[in-house]
Amino acid sequence: MMTVLWTDIAVFFLVFFGLVVAWRSSKKEHLRRPWEKVFNSKTGVASLTILLIFILIGTLDSARIQHYKTLDTQELSTQAKTLSLLDIILTPIRTRVEKTYSEPFAHMAYAKEMGVDEAGQQKWRYPRLSFAGAHLSEPNSEKSGDILLKVLLGFSFGMLAWLALVLILSLLAGKFILSKGSSGIRVCLLTLLGVFFIVGCIAMLGPYYHILGTDKVGEDVLYQAIKSIRTGLVIGSLTTIVMLPIAIGLGLMAGFFRGWVDDVIQYVYTTLSSIPAVLLIAAAILMAQVYMANNPELFTTVEDRADMRLFLLCMILGITSWTGLCRLLRAETLKIREMDYVVAAQALGVKKAQLLKRHVLPNVMHLVMITVVLDFSGLVLAEAVLSYINIGVDPSTYSWGNMINTSRLEMAREPIVWWSLTAAFIFMFTLVLAANLFADVVRDAFDPHSNS
Repeated sequence: MMTVLWTDIAVFFLVFFGLVVAWRSSKKEHLRRPWEKVFNSKTGVASLTILLIFILIGTLDSARIQHYKTLDTQELSTQAKTLSLLDIILTPIRTRVEKTYSEPFAHMAYAKEMGVDEAGQQKWRYPRLSFAGAHLSEPNSEKSGDILLKVLLGFSFGMLAWLALVLILSLLAGKFILSKGSSGIRVCLLTLLGVFFIVGCIAMLGPYYHILGTDKVGEDVLYQAIKSIRTGLVIGSLTTIVMLPIAIGLGLMAGFFRGWVDDVIQYVYTTLSSIPAVLLIAAAILMAQVYMANNPELFTTVEDRADMRLFLLCMILGITSWTGLCRLLRAETLKIREMDYVVAAQALGVKKAQLLKRHVLPNVMHLVMITVVLDFSGLVLAEAVLSYINIGVDPSTYSWGNMINTSRLEMAREPIVWWSLTAAFIFMFTLVLAANLFADVVRDAFDPHSNS
């Protein structure tokens, strides 16, 4: 049975909205030309491919199925548990939970325990892990060769899957796309080759080793990092969708109508900008927590509470982060309203609503596109900062911010547990770098000054 959360609805809506925008952009010449420049850029295509892979992972994690697990075979009692399609795909690493910390690719626990050795003596020793390396009889001598073999197998399967993809696309296109296709397609395929290599290695190594180690409760860190992708995407995209109507509407009104309308809007965003964003977000999150605590009947499960907190965090971030784009659009609108074609349209009696829709809005969309892509990476980083100071997402939610917050104590212990922080950094760095590189290409393509 399918079960849907508020953020799941938002994710599916954003994916559908993105497909509609892409389809409509392909039908309009003035929008198709800039996107053709983006797709002709090697950096743009490679970064877009990485972003689409992250979006695919987040979408799979939003498709949830109600799974019932039998607790007592005699009474046939069951317990409902929500699993996403991503959880089902990652079952080999999701279900292999150790007792506590273990290093990446380790077969022994990270801390000593009191146990009985081979001679039957009680002593402190490093116990074998329950799952990692359990298939090896002599892991000290066999592990290196086994890891190398599985990496080579992962590369082989990744190459075979990539060649199958190339063959299918070549048959559909009627030509061998690696040699006769566009440069953008070749760059996309080469980027996918690297991704297939990584996925193949994870598929071969994941069921037998903890590739990025385990955390305090023995959960696989790679699983946590992959599950955190959805949280980063939801905060980056949903917050942007909340921010855009406010920023575009108020920015165009302030610049076009001027007078008292401009004064009121300037007063609002100047006042809002004067309030420290962290304090405003913290106050809103604390009020939301009090409301959820006073109305427990509205949130029956921990998952519902965590999802609602994530949803409210996106709303709050969107309401507090529109001022910069609004100020930018106001300034651009003040310039556009004095252009000859706008003045001529006013002289011909065109209504103001039509002027804003047909003449002003299309000429500021390049600023909107650039700001949206740039703000996305900033919001992903903001989630990490807010979770670090305990006003971000719920602690039960998988997120890179919660991983970093947990690592704060792990880095202070002896020996240091470094892999949780490293995993969160690698995934966050990859997503933010791809978004920033894509933003640079989009800016160059849509900025009319760079096209002139």
